Amino acid sequence: MKKFKYNIFDKEMFIERQSNSWATFYQGNEGKRRSAGISIPSEIREKDLAQYLADICHEWASERYPAVERINTK
Repeated sequence: MKKFKYNIFDKEMFIERQSNSWATFYQGNEGKRRSAGISIPSEIREKDLAQYLADICHEWASERYPAVERINTK
């Protein structure tokens, strides 16, 4: 399973590739996860995630937070 972390217009989200589908989560400070409720079509490729997230979450954008950025995790 591949795991990714994104800053989507100042909202941190975890995205996992589970078999042939994507799952999205928010993670609290105590480590508990809850669904982010964002559906990502299975045909979206890893390299296209940031653009897809920017397209569907553009309402969250502001002058202060104008971009979707992948956060490197170890």
